Amino acid sequence: MEEQKKYAGQLIFGLDIGTRSIVGTVGFKTNERFEVVAQYVRDHDTRAMMDGQIHDINAVGETIIEVKKALEQQTGRKLQEVCIAAAGRVLRTLTIHGEQEFEEETEINAEHIYSLDSFCVEKAHGEIADLKENGMKFYCVGYTAIRYYLNDYPISTLENHKAGKIGADMLVTFLPEDVVDGLYKAVAIAGLEVASLTLEPIAAMNVAIPQMYRMLNIALVDVGAGTSDICITKDGSIIAYGMIPYAGDEVTEAIAREYLLDFKSADKLKMDSGLKKEFISYKDIMGITHQVSPEEVVKTAAPIVEDIAGKVAEKIVELNGGKPVSAVFIVGGGGKITGFAEHLADKLGIVRERVALRGEEVMDDIYFWQSDIKKDPLLVTPIGICLNFYDQKNNFIYVNFNEQRIKLYDNSHLTIVDAAMQADFPNGALFPRRGKELSFTVDGKQRMIRGALGEPAVVTLDGEPASINAAIEANMKIVIQESTAGDPAELMVKQLPEYSSTITFLVNGKKVECPKFVQANGELVSGYYSIQNGDDIRLLKYYTVSQILEFMDIILDSNVDIYVNNQPAYRDTIVYENFSIDWQAEEVTAAETLESASKKVDSIEQMIHDIHVTVNGKLFTLTGKKKYTFIDAFDAFGFDVSSGRGKELVLLNNGIATQFISEIKDGDTIEIYWK
Repeated sequence: MEEQKKYAGQLIFGLDIGTRSIVGTVGFKTNERFEVVAQYVRDHDTRAMMDGQIHDINAVGETIIEVKKALEQQTGRKLQEVCIAAAGRVLRTLTIHGEQEFEEETEINAEHIYSLDSFCVEKAHGEIADLKENGMKFYCVGYTAIRYYLNDYPISTLENHKAGKIGADMLVTFLPEDVVDGLYKAVAIAGLEVASLTLEPIAAMNVAIPQMYRMLNIALVDVGAGTSDICITKDGSIIAYGMIPYAGDEVTEAIAREYLLDFKSADKLKMDSGLKKEFISYKDIMGITHQVSPEEVVKTAAPIVEDIAGKVAEKIVELNGGKPVSAVFIVGGGGKITGFAEHLADKLGIVRERVALRGEEVMDDIYFWQSDIKKDPLLVTPIGICLNFYDQKNNFIYVNFNEQRIKLYDNSHLTIVDAAMQADFPNGALFPRRGKELSFTVDGKQRMIRGALGEPAVVTLDGEPASINAAIEANMKIVIQESTAGDPAELMVKQLPEYSSTITFLVNGKKVECPKFVQANGELVSGYYSIQNGDDIRLLKYYTVSQILEFMDIILDSNVDIYVNNQPAYRDTIVYENFSIDWQAEEVTAAETLESASKKVDSIEQMIHDIHVTVNGKLFTLTGKKKYTFIDAFDAFGFDVSSGRGKELVLLNNGIATQFISEIKDGDTIEIYWK
């Protein structure tokens, strides 16, 4: 082998590991085209693969070795890395809708879009896990935005727009772990490392349907030996992937049954039927030689070809939302079967001219160094696998996440968030969490106070502080300490915006300020009451006549006429703020009534007295007033009302629940504490 031949660019080695054969392609990309410098096809000696799935890893690995040796001989280079593709036979796709809202109108940047994409992918992870298909574990191998939304309006690009809400419809694709491992083990047997992994329909799409065609509603069908992979485009995006497990092998099996042949001989007879020959010779399993015309073989295969075309058409319609596409491009060796394209057009109900094989006409930018290579649909997928290397360098890598070794599909822009999702680290544990919210009603209207924000997750990458969106590479060590939740929401009555501490009335021409009454669930509370979840708070904007008299410590004879706003009133008449209250009689205070029963006092100052009360076990002397209320003891003690954090404040006088405006007397025992 001639060593180290000179080439204009880096050589890319692609393998199309198919059900019937393995196609190896080596080439490089220049500014103008992709140049194929070597190509080799090797059939499997046994049915080591069926329906696109590896059954015998060792046998497939041995065949890859043969392909690798042949290509090394042609190129004069040692091949160490390879690009591969997985068949749609094992593909799982989910279409996910996700949204992100902002507290205020926000200019959208790349970070917002990445966060939205990640949310959709995480949502898809959750849904694929819920399917629980025989305990299989799936890896996300790619996602495509079908469309974005700006304030619910479809838009192609979100960045730099302003919005209160953004959304996305995302096509997320998954492969089972055992499928990926099987492919990796097969190429490892040949001493190769995977440089890029893609999906076969994506590889074929990259060659057969250029980006400029994807505005149209087109289906690509890659018909191999074991599977027919389908890809649908519309409005500039890939909108769906699909597969049916019927392809060329079903035709081969029908020919084998009809002509009594082993599978390999039947496959050769099938391929020969497409050649321009008058007769084809074959030997059946009894050793008898026969001759048959290509037309007879085609006629034998026709029912199964029509059946496969019908199944493909049904899948296309299903993936396309219940209606046929505008056109279909066919690639792959199985797609060359006589009559397939015509049957597919008929089953879809579109004109036959809109269903066509894609081969030479899509390879204008492909140059083959080998002069004997014919550009046909069989080569579309192998070349697409090579070209995928330039779009994204995909591979699986291992990283250490919180002392756990995990495998990630490397799409060239992996971040710590991707590793967290693969490790099933809760999304909510990455970002600061709010404490428990407080919900209640104020005068019948719902009110909600949000809890405080906690601390974000503490993230280190190889021992250094890092953002959750930091890029990661193989063998990096990631440690994440969960974010914390903030304190629960708390609010005292006096902190309500509509709360004011006093209410004013005009009593006999003089302004009188009274403390405002507040009810919590029907019970009177003070401004220091800590609102509880579900509370019904009522701000009472009135007193009754009797409550005003009681507050002013005035006793009126029952036959005294009382007027509210110059209208006759009763003791239970409601009096609102700034209302006037009048009466024409000499009022007597309760204190004066008690004093008259004992002794006369000549001076009002003599009515001022001290009292001694015990508050939470400590003795206090209250001075300077003729009457004392609970709040006087509260102020003297200096109770810290900010320490409750949502608890209920308990007020007891001589063991009985009381209110701030209740009167206290000499010798009373008072308790104040949080419940």
